[in-house]
Amino acid sequence: MTKDKILSFIKTQCGREKYFYLKNQKGILAKVRLLWFIIIASLRDWNLNKID
Repeated sequence: MTKDKILSFIKTQCGREKYFYLKNQKGILAKVRLLWFIIIASLRDWNLNKID
């Protein structure tokens, strides 16, 4: 099983849970919300250390 590359940008556990929740949603608005979340979460987690 391969890890999502995006998990190297979203580093908090709650952020990763939200990512997987949004990733499983259907529809165009859900995809836009996922993209928006990835951008904001990546910026917020920029200075945090990587977790595994």
